[in-house]
Amino acid sequence: MSVADETGGRAERIRAKAQEMQEAADRASDPQERQRLQDKARRLQERSDQVTTKGDHGMNPL
Repeated sequence: MSVADETGGRAERIRAKAQEMQEAADRASDPQERQRLQDKARRLQERSDQVTTKGDHGMNPL
């Protein structure tokens, strides 16, 4: 498995977890819990974007 494949797989797992958190937030009835889950989903999505960007930089030296 190449580094790009590992990075892509990791980013995909993080995105899936972010999606789960967003879906849980959508179902949450407590406003504080909903906000907490939305924040967590946002942070995970940002982390996924960072992992993807790092992977891109590793493959493209320009």
